[in-house]
Amino acid sequence: MAVFGEAEVHASPPLDLVARGWQPSLIWVMAGLAIVALVPWLGLQKEVYLLGALLIGYGLISLVGWGLARAGHQQTMLASIVGDFSGMPPLMKRLALVQFFSWSALFVMWIYSTPVVAQAFYGTADPASAGYQAAGNWVGVLFTCYNGVAALFSLTALPWLARTLGNTRAHALCLCAGALGLGSFMVLRDPNLLLISEVGVGMAWASILGMPYTILASSLPQSKLGVYMGLFNVFVVIPQLLVSTVMGSILKLLFPGQPVWTMAFGAGALVIAALCALRIKPSA
Repeated sequence: MAVFGEAEVHASPPLDLVARGWQPSLIWVMAGLAIVALVPWLGLQKEVYLLGALLIGYGLISLVGWGLARAGHQQTMLASIVGDFSGMPPLMKRLALVQFFSWSALFVMWIYSTPVVAQAFYGTADPASAGYQAAGNWVGVLFTCYNGVAALFSLTALPWLARTLGNTRAHALCLCAGALGLGSFMVLRDPNLLLISEVGVGMAWASILGMPYTILASSLPQSKLGVYMGLFNVFVVIPQLLVSTVMGSILKLLFPGQPVWTMAFGAGALVIAALCALRIKPSA
């Protein structure tokens, strides 16, 4: 494509990184240090130290990348990656928010479904009890249900919704269905009715697995498609780290002994993700 003059011309991410300066890197480091300081002060779980360390690490790495780019080493891998990450296209930044909240809700569901079902529907919080084991078995059935719904939905109704409403609105609708599914854990008391809840979760799961990538792929420069798709998956990993390190402390501080509130958190995260999706101009 370069030989025929068809190559796309874009600003250099490392040069953009130099223009942004070193201050954003310092902000990441200071945020990490603040979190580390808050852990003993608020009595948070020690896992939160990991979150602080990750923020400090990213700030230092981005500072090194800025230094390399400023010194004229724009072609180094570190400077390119940091430059691409900090200079994501606007649509990708908005989709990153959608992904962040969507996957936060999913990780909450995967981690806390068993204790929630055990306590709210089987009346036990003892992992060694027969009721807890029965709850774990039922959660396995529920997870199978939402995966089955997702497979069928992605092959049938989801393409029709995307054609009818557009990709972004269809995705927002599916995320709201997932929010209703998770939110229903707060009000239902018959574990069998949770099968209905999993229909909404399955709709959201089907859309999360494909729709953001469909929206993103059509708007990225093709010469950077692989790089940006790889960076986009960072917003799947970050929620996992946050939920695993922070959610336990939030639950302990605000709702001790009441894990069912994690489902409210998950439902709220999906609603926020849906609202963020609606801010994206539909591409289809």
